Amino acid sequence: MQFTLEPHPSAPPGGPSFRVWATVDHIASLGPVATTNIWFGVGAPANRFVIPKLREPWRADELWQTTCFEAFLRPAGAESYREWNFAPSGNWGAYDFSSYREDMARADVGSPPYIRMEDNFTWWTLGATIAVDAGQPWELGLSAVLEEKDGTKSFWALAHPAETPDFHHPDCFAAQLP
Repeated sequence: MQFTLEPHPSAPPGGPSFRVWATVDHIASLGPVATTNIWFGVGAPANRFVIPKLREPWRADELWQTTCFEAFLRPAGAESYREWNFAPSGNWGAYDFSSYREDMARADVGSPPYIRMEDNFTWWTLGATIAVDAGQPWELGLSAVLEEKDGTKSFWALAHPAETPDFHHPDCFAAQLP
């Protein structure tokens, strides 16, 4: 499945415009766990953005304060959800919420996501592979915070239902995983 992310009207990118997209490959399994591969693409040179150096990845908080990609997963019809953060440095975060921005707790994920970045000089991608519970449909929100070297931050998502960027908003879960 391929999706186009849109910039929030109150926080557009600086300089020449570009496109942001995500491709999701959800591999159902016969066991209790399914694999989900998410590739985020940015249609502008990577050297335009603040991207920390790649290094040994670790779990980190507040990755959204600079260039970061996010996936929000919620069981269909539920209020609880999980937020995943993926940084180009390889760092990551995962948080569980009982409902909209309530009871945030570090998620017990079993194994960390596999994160990789490809720089194609005129565009770049970040890939993340995560494990999700199999056997149920999921509602999905995809988003990105892109910080440019001039200090401009743009906020991208499948949907922007609020006046200010809010990736946790229930209407941001605009896609479905089978």
